[in-house]
Formats: sequence, C-alpha cells, structure tokens
Amino acid sequence: MIEYLDRIDQEIFLLLNGFHNEFFDTIMFWITNQETWYPFYAIILIWMFWKFRRNAIIPLVLIILVITISDQVTSSLMKPFFERLRPCHDPEIQDLVHTVSGCGGIYGFASGHAANSFALATLLFLFYRQESRYWILVYLWAAIVAYSRIYVGVHYPGDIIAGGLIGTGAGGAAYGAYSKLPPRLTVTDKS
Repeated sequence: MIEYLDRIDQEIFLLLNGFHNEFFDTIMFWITNQETWYPFYAIILIWMFWKFRRNAIIPLVLIILVITISDQVTSSLMKPFFERLRPCHDPEIQDLVHTVSGCGGIYGFASGHAANSFALATLLFLFYRQESRYWILVYLWAAIVAYSRIYVGVHYPGDIIAGGLIGTGAGGAAYGAYSKLPPRLTVTDKS
C-alpha cells in the first residue's frame, strides 16, 4: 500500500513539476524564498499592533510559538524519522526533476514551508476573521507557497499535504487553547 501511494505521489509530482518555464521559474524562486515574505510579515505585525495595541502580544507570541513547533516537528522530528528523499535527491526520478535553485537537505517529509505557512494562515484567519472577510486569502497565500515547493523540485505533494495538515492542526490547537483564556487576555479590547 505504501509503495502504491508513493508511486501516485511521484506521478503527481512529476506532472506538477513538469509545468515550468523561465518566467515561472523566476516567480516561483521568489515565492519559495522565505526572505521574500519579510515585508508581508512586517505589514501584518504593524497592522496587529496598530489595530489591537497591547492585545496583539498574545497572538504574536502564539504565532511565533506555533511556527517554531511546526518547523521543529517537520524538520527535526519527521524528516530524520521518515528519511523520505526529496524528489531532487531520489535516484529513481531525480533526472526527471526540474529544480530552480538547488535541492536543499536530503529528506523532505514533511514540508516545513507548508507547515509554517499554514500555521500562520490558520492563526491569522482565526484571530482576525471578524475584522475582514478577506483573511481567508491567507490560505491562498499558504497554498501558493506550498505549491512553489513542488514547482522548484524539492517536495512531493504528500510532503506538502502533511506539512499543511501539521501547520493547520498546530494553529487550530493553539487558537483553541487561546480561546479558553479569561476574556481579559483575549483580543477584544482595542485600547
């Protein structure tokens, strides 16, 4: 059964990774690069403190905590435990893989980029969905970042799905714990 799922994952990866050209290589290089998103993160941080002042501290701490946990679960626990080769390191298909900017570490299950992006998206959505209906778009951002990892040749779709579930679960669990806090510690007072 595992071999069958692995084969399907490889086939879907090769299909998705096969859709490439120079224009999208450049776009996906920037999308997959974490530093590209620093201004985006800065804007969110400024907005949080502008809108909620001191009440932005707990959401910010939770965001940092959940991203750290998601990253450590995927990178320090899962990758060494499962030892699933990245597509670009897999001798079975590596000659078919289109890479954009190197291959990264040898193991890829589960994707830290996907876990971290979906953890952030989940917390932002859950904390601020009442401020605007457009916060749902953070999931589109997370999905594009996650897909970029397939495009650049470093993760299988299964790696992305697992990372996304880990990030979403961690974000949801953190928000669930946060929602049990006394009202005086939650994001209700804008002063």
